[in-house]
Amino acid sequence: MAQFQTFLKSNKYYIYSEYKDFLRIALNEIDTVKKGKITYINIPCSFDIETTSFFRLNGKEKVAIMYEWTLGINGLCLIGRTWKEFINVINEIVEMLELCNTYRLILYVHNLSYEFQFMRKHFEWEKVFSIDNRKPIYAVTTSGIEFRCSYILSGYNLENVGKNLMKYKIEKKVGDLDYSLFRHSNTPLTDAELGYCINDVKVVMAYIQEKIEHDGNIAKIPLTKTGYVRNYVRNNCFYDGKKSHKKSFKRLKYREIISNLTLTVEEYKQLKRAFQGGFTHANVFEVGKIIKNVGSIDFTSSYPTVMVAEKFPMSKGEKVNITSKDDFLKNLKCYCCLFDIEIENLESTFLYENYLSLSRCWGVKKAVVNNGRIVQCEHLYATITEQDYFIIRKCYKWKTFRVANFIRYKKGYLPTDFVKSILKLYVDKTRLKDVDGEEVNYLKSKEMVNAMYGMTVTDIVRDELTYIEEWGKETPDFEKAINKYNSDNSRFMFFPWGVWVTAYARRNLFTGIFEFKEDYIYSDTDSIKGTNMDSHKEYIERYNRTITSMLEKALEFHGIDKESIRPKTIKGKEKSLGVWDFEGTYTRFKTLGAKRYMVEKDGKINITVSGLNKKVCVPYLLNKYGDKVFENFNDSLYVPPEYTGKNTHTYIDECKEGYLTDYKGIKSYYKEMTSVHLSQSDYSLSLSKEYSDYIANVQDVYL
Repeated sequence: MAQFQTFLKSNKYYIYSEYKDFLRIALNEIDTVKKGKITYINIPCSFDIETTSFFRLNGKEKVAIMYEWTLGINGLCLIGRTWKEFINVINEIVEMLELCNTYRLILYVHNLSYEFQFMRKHFEWEKVFSIDNRKPIYAVTTSGIEFRCSYILSGYNLENVGKNLMKYKIEKKVGDLDYSLFRHSNTPLTDAELGYCINDVKVVMAYIQEKIEHDGNIAKIPLTKTGYVRNYVRNNCFYDGKKSHKKSFKRLKYREIISNLTLTVEEYKQLKRAFQGGFTHANVFEVGKIIKNVGSIDFTSSYPTVMVAEKFPMSKGEKVNITSKDDFLKNLKCYCCLFDIEIENLESTFLYENYLSLSRCWGVKKAVVNNGRIVQCEHLYATITEQDYFIIRKCYKWKTFRVANFIRYKKGYLPTDFVKSILKLYVDKTRLKDVDGEEVNYLKSKEMVNAMYGMTVTDIVRDELTYIEEWGKETPDFEKAINKYNSDNSRFMFFPWGVWVTAYARRNLFTGIFEFKEDYIYSDTDSIKGTNMDSHKEYIERYNRTITSMLEKALEFHGIDKESIRPKTIKGKEKSLGVWDFEGTYTRFKTLGAKRYMVEKDGKINITVSGLNKKVCVPYLLNKYGDKVFENFNDSLYVPPEYTGKNTHTYIDECKEGYLTDYKGIKSYYKEMTSVHLSQSDYSLSLSKEYSDYIANVQDVYL
């Protein structure tokens, strides 16, 4: 650790011609740890490249080349300029440490998918594990080098990783490397530019060193951010949070519960059809208008709240035949229900919002659509839960409503140890905030609370992405995957839980939407923005009493201290779980639909637009439009490429070679086996014609 701290603080770095000295010093103090059959070298290492993207052949062909790489080992940095140099260094490391498939050195790369595309043809790979197309979590060479993605582990961009460092304070440098300038491996780099490159690698090494110290060793660092919460909850449920995992009566008891919660293939497919995330939409009557004095309320930890307060599927699914409307409603009241619906002549009865998502329905005929939400149609099919039905019946009327493939589950609270894990993280997040010396534990608790829901909806069956010289995809065997899931002795969750988490949360959100009516302007998963807040205080207070009562009833069942839902911050402020919390008032607010709005609060203008970086876009808009910025936030808004903060990635899978003249006038040969071309993208905030026409028609008719 002392050596790491010394290297990290030093401005000393090595160039390629000094790589043997670099390795001798950087690898001077190492120890090893074992996980299963694999032994890992227990030091923080990182790798990063810098690239140039350009066009050739009169702008018709995209090319990208690597011109600099930085390798960080144990706090010390080495600079190189070509892939040949990097491979020589890696070969030297393999030989020095006698690495092999079971004796590995981990190199963390922030956004491995980018670097992997450049280097994939330069190594022979033992295994590449990917969660999505071209997005490897880790990639292991046959010689024992394991590249891992630190972005997937942290969930943050490099700038925020640096800001969140607690012990080894290093912030990512910004602006010292102008990416618009063409460079190649012979382009001279200034001290400031090299400092930028070195700093990026040091940030990742500092982050990994903090993880090593906090988790115990490098082998205990999970592959993904969700891995932390998964390990934490499993340990609580199986072993009462103890480090020793010897034969446990608690595990046997918990496994007895979970082993009875199994799925069939068709049931899983039906659950996937029913699953929806958060609800994000705008009141069509308010779209495009500048509205003054808009209040904002949000739920305190919406998903953790319902995971504690509500009852979830706690049995195998049972297929039943629905014989009457009374039978249908009785089942909805007494069970968690999953079913397909067929509706004819559907019409909206609630003016201010529409619930059914066009993308989640099929067999839709002659639909009128409000920014992706169905207003009316002649016919549709969908798969829903009973919670969805409770919302739908308040939003729509219909001529015919048919139910099929009806599955019901016995309702029950989530397992006590699972609930205790949620509450422990919430309490820690609240009590540790702003407490000196507890920054690491606070950040970890905060991240884990947010990840609790995500792990419940991890796909059981997904495409298997393969890499053997080229990317491929294998269609999964549903039967095999579901059988493996059902019989997994390490499983501590049930997929339907996640489906109902979001269903309950949407129902809670819609209590607010139904309350606000014409005062409702915009909603996003766990928040509502609206006018005349004072007139809705009674509803907010009533809702808060109801959810608190539900939470207390659940805690009484589990035998958990009721104070755990109302922890206090270090300043003595109570943060009650699940309640509507007032965020403040916007002086001005304007929305153009889901994930598109501009606000003014405390004299500051901000935007939320999917695809735009507010840090670079807002100053541009203010500079161009000044006091008229709200008026110009409209359907015809155009943002030039240099102000969007958005890049287009083009993956190039064939070899590119030739000559490039850099910004200094130096010409040099390049050859890149595979690469990624980056180009700045412009942005046009254009509404679809269908949505624009719908807005115009509705606002003309009703206003």
